[in-house]
Amino acid sequence: MAFYKYKAISPEGKPTVGLVEATSGDQASKLLKEKQLFVISLLETNENAFISRFDKLQKVGFNDIVNFTRQLSTMVVAGLSIPDSLNILQKQTTNTIFVQVLADIERAIVGGGNFGDALSKYPQHFSPIYISLIRAGEASGMLDKVLEQLADTLEAQREFRGKIIGALIYPAIIVVGMVIVVIIMMIVVMPKLTDLYRDFGIELPITTKMLIGISNFVIHDWWMALLIIGSIVYAFVRWKKTDVGSYALDTIILKVPLFGDLQKKTILVEFTRTLAMLLSAGIHILDALKILKGSLNNVLFRNAIDDIAKRVEKGFQLGETFSSHKEFPPIVSQMLKVGEETGRIDDTLLKLSKYFQTETENMVKGLTTAMEPIIMVILGVGIGFIVFSVITPIYNLTAQFK
Repeated sequence: MAFYKYKAISPEGKPTVGLVEATSGDQASKLLKEKQLFVISLLETNENAFISRFDKLQKVGFNDIVNFTRQLSTMVVAGLSIPDSLNILQKQTTNTIFVQVLADIERAIVGGGNFGDALSKYPQHFSPIYISLIRAGEASGMLDKVLEQLADTLEAQREFRGKIIGALIYPAIIVVGMVIVVIIMMIVVMPKLTDLYRDFGIELPITTKMLIGISNFVIHDWWMALLIIGSIVYAFVRWKKTDVGSYALDTIILKVPLFGDLQKKTILVEFTRTLAMLLSAGIHILDALKILKGSLNNVLFRNAIDDIAKRVEKGFQLGETFSSHKEFPPIVSQMLKVGEETGRIDDTLLKLSKYFQTETENMVKGLTTAMEPIIMVILGVGIGFIVFSVITPIYNLTAQFK
């Protein structure tokens, strides 16, 4: 495929310029005529219609994808073609990177490609699940329904993530505020008090000496702290990328009290909802499991799905295979058995998703409620330590004057 720069007259009589992707000049001219454009000039160009390498490293936000899917769904359901819808969305989108993505996708479709293949050129923006659903919709002739369902699912995911993030904002603000206060104490307050103690030559308690030592380290050896932290983070990231590291870390995360259960429930919400969407789009259960496996961010769940897919391929019932993996609670296998008997596995998975989402939201509320007093206790102990370390020498000093 090559790019051709054209100058043409629109049906309204207005001059227009642009790029069209085609296999030859004749095909490019034919495509433009199909759009009712009167071609004045058509030249092959080396101008790259793709996003620059720098831009392609940038990620279009999840909200951009959600809004795009909803708007595209609305237009397609209303009867507009995909290229016309993309053309309109380019003018409405404020994200300049995403505008270029949409323009390139439109050119690929106008040039004879299909929507799914055009999206697959941008895996950093569109997930394999998203692309698979679009391809299934195109193949079945139900793209409008698939887009509508995809938009509903993405909006539900955004709302769910928003609730979790919103519930954790308050504890995060408290922790950040506490860290800032401690840093200010170490950098500004403690050096002045240290000079005061030195001038009077008083004997300092061990807690005050510890505080002064920490203050001196933060002020004079901060670079060493950054070097140590950077080295630890670098080593951790490298270790995490290994098979042993990722398995060990994901195992530990799931075993952490409260947070492990929360992580597990969150994965189950996304898993059941996405699998339901794939199945309702007409994708075979084995293909759906393989697609879904890559989207899970925990190696234990990925291994479980891999084993489930192999056993289903051998003829085992879906509900039975899930019961043999402890990552999935018994209710999953029980409900799937019911879904297999009724022939409505997708509906059963949606109900499971809502069940796990409710449990997750309640767990987040309980967790944040429990975290508040814990944070307050830690904050109180920390402030008490600092106050005791600062006040005790001053108290001893005033006692000497008496």
